[in-house]
Amino acid sequence: MTDTTPQLSEDQLRALEEEYDPEARFRTVTRPVAILSAVILFLLSCYHFYTAGFGIPRATTHRGLHLGVSLFVIFLSFSALARNRHKTDGFAVLGVPVTDWLLAIGGAVSAFYVPWIYAQLQFRVGNPLPIDIAMGTVLLVVLMEAVRRSMGWPLPVIAALFIAYAYFGRSMPGILVHPGADWATIINHLYLTSQGIYGTALGVIATYVFHFVLFGVMAQKIGLGQLFIDLATALTGRFAGGPAKVSVVSSAMLGTISGSSIANTVTTGALTIPAMIKIGFKRHFAAAVEAASSTGGQITPPVMGAVAFLMVEYLGIPLRTILIAAIVPAFMHFFGVLVQVHLEAKRLGIRGLRKEELPTAGKVLREGWLSVFPLVLLVWMLMSGRTPFLSAFWAITACMVVYLIQRIMAAGVLGGIKEAAAGIYEGFVAGARQSLAVTAAAALVGVVIGIVTLTGVGFKIAFMVTSVAANWAASLHGVLPFELFSIQTLTLLFTLVMTAVVCVLMGCGVPTTANYIIMVAVAAPVLGMMNVEPLVAHFFVFYFGVLADVTPPVALAAYAGAGIAGANGFKAGNTAFRLSMGKALVPFVFVFSPSLLLVTQSFTLPDFLLAFTGAVLGIVALSAAITNWLLGPLLLVERLLLPVAALMMIAPEIISTVIGAAILGAVLLRQVLAGRSGPSPEPA
Repeated sequence: MTDTTPQLSEDQLRALEEEYDPEARFRTVTRPVAILSAVILFLLSCYHFYTAGFGIPRATTHRGLHLGVSLFVIFLSFSALARNRHKTDGFAVLGVPVTDWLLAIGGAVSAFYVPWIYAQLQFRVGNPLPIDIAMGTVLLVVLMEAVRRSMGWPLPVIAALFIAYAYFGRSMPGILVHPGADWATIINHLYLTSQGIYGTALGVIATYVFHFVLFGVMAQKIGLGQLFIDLATALTGRFAGGPAKVSVVSSAMLGTISGSSIANTVTTGALTIPAMIKIGFKRHFAAAVEAASSTGGQITPPVMGAVAFLMVEYLGIPLRTILIAAIVPAFMHFFGVLVQVHLEAKRLGIRGLRKEELPTAGKVLREGWLSVFPLVLLVWMLMSGRTPFLSAFWAITACMVVYLIQRIMAAGVLGGIKEAAAGIYEGFVAGARQSLAVTAAAALVGVVIGIVTLTGVGFKIAFMVTSVAANWAASLHGVLPFELFSIQTLTLLFTLVMTAVVCVLMGCGVPTTANYIIMVAVAAPVLGMMNVEPLVAHFFVFYFGVLADVTPPVALAAYAGAGIAGANGFKAGNTAFRLSMGKALVPFVFVFSPSLLLVTQSFTLPDFLLAFTGAVLGIVALSAAITNWLLGPLLLVERLLLPVAALMMIAPEIISTVIGAAILGAVLLRQVLAGRSGPSPEPA
């Protein structure tokens, strides 16, 4: 097969990332503004690097400083309209419109204001002065505009709806009615207390997430990302459908240092997608494999798209507990993608890479082992109980030392030191720049959380959802010929389905961290009313929020992959969603069998083994049904029975698991006896 997929240049890949990732749509600025922005970002990284190692100041001061600086740079870096980011309209100073300078200054001043009046804050809360209300209003307006520019409309619209709900509470229907709040009360709660803008969400970004974003940038700087790709190629490239398996394994590895699904898709997809098409995979399938794999980076320890650190704050449990809990679900996601890739390759008879096309694992590790040291150090410190920010401090320090050694070895002592200094400066600037959008989003999510605590709407939504689920369960239970499930089990199942749908819908166009925080306030109480353990509930809403990146119509990661492959974006999104079915099914498993998360209060080894085995076999059965291939092509009846078997094995009950395994075994036995096999892949 002749490959007609063009190899995209670095500029084309950057343009592609900007097209699908609003956070990457930086405006073209004049040299003075570029220097000013870069210096501010570098100093912001230096400040966070120092505080990570030597202590963080008072929370309000720390959060206000981080937010104020970030807002100032956002309005220098993002234009009001993305299509105008390469030109300047209207009256401008140094190439930046005057309105943007005013918004930048207004955002910085209003963010710094609360730390500045901190000594009098206890007297202002509940009794805000007119200047307090004015400053809070300015910050709220500037914040919504900053998020709109850097991330798009969804989150500002959600925040505006919640504010309207608080203000017009008396006009709300039914159970949603509440006394309402005037503007002064709303601003007081959102601006002067720790329940709103300056709350936990912003605190986690400023205290934890920034450091790990910076670590990810520095780890890429020392070549760790390329080492992962090379190592994955050496280990899996020779098997059937080799480049697709390289995509899955390298994305899993890359997910340990980066949680951006779109950036991961563009980074690894530039290499893997053309290779997949070259050996025979369809274009939309190649794009979908990369998108599904890259989205898995957001659930991969230790970074987990920064959500791990939010869980630490919300659940009050050690980070290592969360990281251990994430291991099995992350494995299930990548296992599900890998099984479907393997079966598709066997069905189509697609070969692996030839020996001469493969690097050797030994050579890759010999040449790049030094790049792995910072990641090993980070994981060791996190698992030994060190604080996340101190662990990040030493991991970033290790990256700088490794980078210095690499540059000295390449360019000599003096040249190496000069190159290392320039590279570290660039890395610190890039790390801070990547944190801008998520900082503004976290602060705006604080507005949503503040409205929830002010009005109590979270528990009202929880009551409505559980009531609807209970009614559906009672109706279905009444028509079942025999009691396969209890009413309580059916109620929980319907509650989970509705919660999952809401999480996916809310996740469309909303970044993972922001979606998780909103879902913790709105959806997690629903599961809490059903007696689901808090850790399990948080993982459930997190996983379905992440799933939005590969769920049409807003499957941004899939669209980015389709851009590289030259494929239909919607078709790639649909395929990426079904490739991610492990991520969609496993959350239901660990709700009904929390032992799958390893560290829950109800963990038992027999329960874990039953749930793990059932999930693995269920993923295999469902993958075979979707692909229409197991050891060979399936009969129609087999393709209909295998999804039933999959659901029975995924349900963590011994009887249903045995029945499902028996169906899968019968299909396997028939195929073995029939001696069916598909076209053989070309020898590697």
